[in-house]
Amino acid sequence: MYLSRPFLRLRRRRQRKNKMAEFGIDQSYRQGEQQQVVVKGVVAALAGTSLLVLSGLTLAGTVVSLVVATPLLIIFSPVLIPAAIVVLLLAAGFLASGGLGLAALAVLWWMYKDLTGKQPPGAELLEQVRQRLVSKARDIRESVQQQQQQQEEATQ
Repeated sequence: MYLSRPFLRLRRRRQRKNKMAEFGIDQSYRQGEQQQVVVKGVVAALAGTSLLVLSGLTLAGTVVSLVVATPLLIIFSPVLIPAAIVVLLLAAGFLASGGLGLAALAVLWWMYKDLTGKQPPGAELLEQVRQRLVSKARDIRESVQQQQQQQEEATQ
């Protein structure tokens, strides 16, 4: 049977809510999910923006060094080793700038996919990790309650 994507997303949400109810997670946690979406968006936007700024600064620094190095290369052309070092540094600058720009675009793309409800790469793994954390938190809460009960029984 073929199911549409929105129907599958709705079904996944219901399954998550059912699992959360099984673990005894109250309504306030569900309301916190909406806040988590806003926090995710803000953090991803800040990360993408900072990476884009770093990319731009690196590109600007590389262009300035190219402008400064070009006359030096012409004047000191017999000295090949420093020229080779400058070229390597310029290439490293351009590669770093491009890499930071690609990283920023990847973060922004992932954020767009996550906020529009599409499944970005790694979202399932992120969900599994979240479920593990919820399970561990439940185990710790039960352990603490059990220890408190034991201490109360010991003091009586």
